[in-house]
Amino acid sequence: MADPQTIKEAFKRNQKMLKLRPSKAKSTATTKVRLFDGTTCEVEHKHWKFKVDIGTSEGGNDAGPGPGILERGALGSCLAIAYSQRAAVLGIPIDKIEVDVESDFDARPMLHLSDNPPGFKAMRYKVYIESPAPEDNIMQLIEEADSHSPVLDDFSRAIPVEREVTIKSTEKGIS
Repeated sequence: MADPQTIKEAFKRNQKMLKLRPSKAKSTATTKVRLFDGTTCEVEHKHWKFKVDIGTSEGGNDAGPGPGILERGALGSCLAIAYSQRAAVLGIPIDKIEVDVESDFDARPMLHLSDNPPGFKAMRYKVYIESPAPEDNIMQLIEEADSHSPVLDDFSRAIPVEREVTIKSTEKGIS
C-alpha cells in the first residue's frame, strides 16, 4: 500500500528530477483501442488491458463500463489521487477520501436527433474527506490539488484534437 511517506517521497523525488531535467516533464502517451464483437473495445496501455462497451439497451454487449463512466472515473480518480498526494506532501492526515462525479447528458445529439453538441452538458463533483486536521488546511490542499489536476484541466478547457485516418481496402484488385 502506498502510505503517505512513500507518496511524499515519490512526489518530492519527481519534483526534484524535473527541476534538474525539465525536458523529462514532456512526453507523449499512446493508448490502443481495438473494436470487436460489434461494440466491445479492448483498451490497451502498457501492461493494462480492459474492456469498454455500451449496454444492451443501446445495442451493445455490456462487456465493460461505457466511455462516459470512464470519463467520470478519470476525473474522480485524478482528484482523489491528487488530494492524497497533496495531503502527504503537506503532512495532513487523511482517513478517507471519496469523490462523486455527476454529468448531465442529452442522448438526442448522439442519435442524430439534434444538432446540439453530443457530449456532457455539465459536470459536477463532490468531495468527501475525513481528517482530524483543521478545515482550513483541508480546503487549502483541495484548492492546491484542483489547480494542478491534469484531468480537471482537460475537462475545463478546450484542447486541440487532431484526426488522422488510414483506410485499407479489403476488396481484391484494389490497391
